[in-house]
Amino acid sequence: MKSYPFSSPRRSLLLALPLAAMVTPSVHAQDKNPDHVVLGAGIALTPEYQGSDDYRLIPIPVIDIKEGRLFANLRNGIGVEAIGSEHVTVGASLVFIPGYRRRDVPAGVDRLSSGVGGRIFANLRAGGAVATVGVVKGISGGTEGIVADASLSYPLALSTRLTVTPTLGATWADRKHNDGYFGITAAEALASGLPAFTAGSGFKDVSAALTTSYRLSDRLTLSATGSVTSLLGAVKDSPLVMKQTQPFGILTLSYRM
Repeated sequence: MKSYPFSSPRRSLLLALPLAAMVTPSVHAQDKNPDHVVLGAGIALTPEYQGSDDYRLIPIPVIDIKEGRLFANLRNGIGVEAIGSEHVTVGASLVFIPGYRRRDVPAGVDRLSSGVGGRIFANLRAGGAVATVGVVKGISGGTEGIVADASLSYPLALSTRLTVTPTLGATWADRKHNDGYFGITAAEALASGLPAFTAGSGFKDVSAALTTSYRLSDRLTLSATGSVTSLLGAVKDSPLVMKQTQPFGILTLSYRM
C-alpha cells in the first residue's frame, strides 16, 4: 500500500510550489549580483490535487537563495549549477513531488505518497525573454515516473518599481507517472465502482500565468500571480478529474537580505 507522509496543508503547499516559483524571478531579475538571499511568505489558493474541484487557501513560503553554484528555490529545489552565465544556466537538483490523500479522491481509490525527484534543467535568457526546460525523475515515493516541463516568460518593466511577467508553460509525462497519478487500477475500480483507467504517456497540461511585482523598497517586494492550468490528452478523461481547467492564485511579500 502506498504511504502518505505529509499532512493536508503540507501536501497542498507542495502542489502550490510550482506556481509560487513564478513569483521569484522578478524579485532579482534586474540585479547585477547573481548571489542573493530572498525570503518571504504569502498565501495561495490551490486545488487539492490536479483535476480536483476542491480548493484550499494555504500559507506558502518564498525561498530564493543563490550562493556561487549552489541554489535553493521553489521551482528547481535544492541543487547546483553546472553552467551559470548571463545567458545560459544548466543545473541539477532535488525537488519535492506532491501526491494526494485517500480522502481527497473518490472512495476506494488509494492514496498517492508524496516523494522526492531528481531534476535537470536549463534556462536560456535572450532578448528579454526567459525560456526554461527541465526533466524530473521520481526517485523515492510518488509515481517514480518522469515529467518534463517547458516554459517561456517575458518580464516587462513598466516602471522602476513595477514589473509584469506573463508566462506560458506545458508539461509532458511518461506512462508511469500518468497512470500512477491519474489511473484507476482493477482493484480500485472494484472498490470504488469507477471504470479502470490508464492514461499512457503524453502531454499532461498547459498553463498561462501573469505575475505582477511591485518593489515597495530596494529590499521589499509585493507580488501577485494568477494562473490557469488545463489538462490535456488522455489524463483529462481520468475518473479522478473533476475539473479539466483549474485556476491558481498567489499573493506574496518577499525580502531581499
